Amino acid sequence: GRDTLFGRYWGAVEDHPCLHFECCYYQAIDFAIERRMARVEAGAQGEHKLARGYLPSKIHSLHWIGEPSFRDAVARYLRAEGDAVGQEIAALADYGPFRKES
Repeated sequence: GRDTLFGRYWGAVEDHPCLHFECCYYQAIDFAIERRMARVEAGAQGEHKLARGYLPSKIHSLHWIGEPSFRDAVARYLRAEGDAVGQEIAALADYGPFRKES
């Protein structure tokens, strides 16, 4: 919604150390705080996000695949992948930056 800043990394032509994290994480957080946004959604994947304070969460996306046999193959893969993704999210959440209540 309007209270969320969404990010997406599209790649780069040149490598500049730390520039990706400065622009896509730190500046995004500053931007959201200044505008009193509720959250920053930094996009899917990337265990490196834990070290920058982003907790793993399930991301939903929609795609249309015109070729029926390819669409079926992708659907089978995604069904099989679902459980593994849930387990990985749970495992990575244990390494988050917040104290666990006992």
